[in-house]
Amino acid sequence: MGPSFKAKQLFWLFFAFILFWISPAVLFASETAPSVAASSYAWWVWALILFVVTIVMGVLAVLGGVGGGVLFVPIISGFFPFHLDFVRGTGLLVALAGALAAGPGLLKANLASLRLAIPVALIASTFAIIGAMIGLALPTHIVQISLGATILGICVLMITSKKSDVPDVPAADRLSSVLGIYGVYHEASSGKIIDWKIHHTVLGLTLFIAVGIMAGMFGLGAGWANVPVLNLLMGAPLKISVATSKFLLSITDTSAAWIYMNQGCVLPLMVVPSLVGIMLGSFVGVRLLKIAKPTFIRWMVIGILAFAGIKALTKGLGISFM
Repeated sequence: MGPSFKAKQLFWLFFAFILFWISPAVLFASETAPSVAASSYAWWVWALILFVVTIVMGVLAVLGGVGGGVLFVPIISGFFPFHLDFVRGTGLLVALAGALAAGPGLLKANLASLRLAIPVALIASTFAIIGAMIGLALPTHIVQISLGATILGICVLMITSKKSDVPDVPAADRLSSVLGIYGVYHEASSGKIIDWKIHHTVLGLTLFIAVGIMAGMFGLGAGWANVPVLNLLMGAPLKISVATSKFLLSITDTSAAWIYMNQGCVLPLMVVPSLVGIMLGSFVGVRLLKIAKPTFIRWMVIGILAFAGIKALTKGLGISFM
């Protein structure tokens, strides 16, 4: 039975609200982007616009199946007059808040695997600190160009990657056996008990060096990279990969966030409205998820990311984009 007329009305009214608010907000932000100091607007205006835009991001993040951090950094850095360092620091805290909220429940449900998370977290969090240091040391335009290229790469990854619910792993490799990375969980949809193990452990852990550096350098969080590596390469079931990835963010992003906080790159004026907006948007997104068309939303998120990635790339190159 299809969704009720009232539910459909709610869906379209909400997206009308999005179009009504986000268009002037983005235009307002991009027109005045050269400098916050040069703006004649009161400080609370920017906080209000940030709050409205992050509500929209929270909705899209849930409907599109992506983390809020991966939307936050390219969009806010591209269309708002905030320095990239402050945006990256806030982006890490946005991703961290969602991970901390979800982590305990995922562990309790036996979906997030500590055996899998601990060696990955040790590597990713260490290199996230290095990535944060690199990002703060490099010139802003270089980071902006790298961010734009990374976002466009994420778009390609989202388009081309295929997920496997339970990958076929003939046998665990030696390193995963030594580390004891295996487990059992109950698949509620089929009622089966899934006995899982992983392989290609050395290559997978090596890739998390790059994942950690990118997470710290760009402030994106790393769920977009964690899940393909855990699921497609190492062979962990999709639910285990998603849940473990979410738990990993609470460790990886914390490590990088301390570097930004120590350098004074975390502003309450940006963090508070962003966190509240993302949380409210996530609540709305969960309700709309029942009636929204996943394919349409997924392509819309990819389109938004591609647009923001091009904006970041051209901004770093000093090319006028809009």
